[in-house]
Amino acid sequence: MGLWRKIMRTGRVAEPAPARVPGEAPSKAAELAGSVQIRHVDAGSCNGCEVEISSAFGPVYDAERYGARMVASPRHADALLVTGPVTRNMEMALRRAYDAVPEPRLVIALGDCARDCGVFAGAYGVAGAVSDVVPVDVEVPGCPPEPEAIVAAVRRLTGR
Repeated sequence: MGLWRKIMRTGRVAEPAPARVPGEAPSKAAELAGSVQIRHVDAGSCNGCEVEISSAFGPVYDAERYGARMVASPRHADALLVTGPVTRNMEMALRRAYDAVPEPRLVIALGDCARDCGVFAGAYGVAGAVSDVVPVDVEVPGCPPEPEAIVAAVRRLTGR
């Protein structure tokens, strides 16, 4: 019971959120009212971005405190978080996932490969960048992008 009393006396201890990053949020983000459900789609990445997404939504960076949450189905999502260049085998799957997300929907191209195919540009199995397949609202540069950049993009979407 001694530990329990100490926890209750101390209360919640957390660092304050960093200052909001200035930047224009996409016009559709205003309709989401501060909460964004995100479906991740790996369109052909090397998994470097996925490691950073895990860090961004993990306990250290905690992107969920800004109103973003990862969901398992595009039908429950407000936004698609797409990583990697779109491969030929994933082109139709990405279009179907995009069509399954209800309006208003957002697309985040995460990493250099998703933005412009990165080191995979011109490869025989690559259909193109994410913007070649579906319209992109937010781009996050980096190979892989740092968790801070991912959280900043999420904060632009949620307005927090």
